[in-house]
Amino acid sequence: MAVAVLAMIVANSPLADSYFHLLHVQTGPVLSEKLGPMTPHLWINDALMAVFFLLVGLEIKREFVDGRLVTWQQRRLPFIAALGGMAAPALVFLAVTAQSPGLTQGWAIPAATDIAFAIGVMALLGSRVPTALKLFLTTVAIVDDMGAVVIIALAYTASIKGIALLAAAVILGVMMAMNRAGVRHLAPYLLGFALLWFAVLVSGVHATIAGVLAAFTVPVVATPGAPDSPDSPLHKLEHALHPWSAFLIVPLFGFANAGISLEGFSLGSLLEPLPLGIAAGLFIGKQLGIFSLIWAAVKLGIAQRPRGSTWLQVYGLSVLCGIGFTMSLFIGMLAFASSPNLIEEAKLGVITGSLLSGVLGYLVLRLAPPAADAAQAETEIDREIEQDGDVEAIEGKLR
Repeated sequence: MAVAVLAMIVANSPLADSYFHLLHVQTGPVLSEKLGPMTPHLWINDALMAVFFLLVGLEIKREFVDGRLVTWQQRRLPFIAALGGMAAPALVFLAVTAQSPGLTQGWAIPAATDIAFAIGVMALLGSRVPTALKLFLTTVAIVDDMGAVVIIALAYTASIKGIALLAAAVILGVMMAMNRAGVRHLAPYLLGFALLWFAVLVSGVHATIAGVLAAFTVPVVATPGAPDSPDSPLHKLEHALHPWSAFLIVPLFGFANAGISLEGFSLGSLLEPLPLGIAAGLFIGKQLGIFSLIWAAVKLGIAQRPRGSTWLQVYGLSVLCGIGFTMSLFIGMLAFASSPNLIEEAKLGVITGSLLSGVLGYLVLRLAPPAADAAQAETEIDREIEQDGDVEAIEGKLR
């Protein structure tokens, strides 16, 4: 968060020219004809972010094999919530930009949730937020990341080079074969990841997809009821990558992409179709889509509300999911790669919508009645029902 603010300050200071020049200075080599000579900006967005997506892929696989998405019962509510959290923002964006057809390719920008920022804001609240709600937010954001990965692969891949894509498929097949053969050392998988990244980069598919695909081939040792296994290659790699991602890659990405020159912008700029559509999608669409589908799923008996949480807290969580910073900025640059002006407008919308969502989400969760009271009340009610089943007395206490 601090680095994003720093980028905004630098981009609007006397250092602005040096900042933008440094990001786009040609360092070489030419890895892809489409991208041209590599620059610090490309190394961050196409190489380091592939490592970030490798970590995302490891988290997704861990949750499906050894975490909170093992069974369909556990997957049900997070998938429903994430579906609403992707569909509603896209619809809001398209409704706002309906009169500007040249902007429709940005429909996926507000559909993403930044898991690090959302969890970070919730962490500031400490024990005021029940653990079950924190875990639920993490799970929803991971499912949301899965959707973002699919969107990037399908919607923002312009041209495909068949030979490079075939090479990527062969490399991926070899990595899967290593898994099946019982290879547990991480070095071969990291080498495979590097080769896969290059093949995918050349193929025309966005290179970050290589990170997720490579992650799915890394072996995992399931440890039900325990945090992780010291013998699990996946857990080892996840623990090794996490500090690099959290304290280097994501801050570098934020510094390289959050710097928006406000020269020529005014408050009226926020009412332009693109920034308004993105901000409305994140701030209105996210909370509307997630909260309404969670409410419907609970009322229809499809799933249960996260234990120990109130509806007001669930609403606060839904608002927090409107923080789309990292993923939304990333998709925005893919959507308008050929139009620098639209990229800047998209950044303005992402930062505005994320800021509004973060502030309101924090306030709702901060002012909501302590979750412990709700959890204690539920426990007492369950106990009384088990003891004497006196429904009238229980209803009286509830009133």
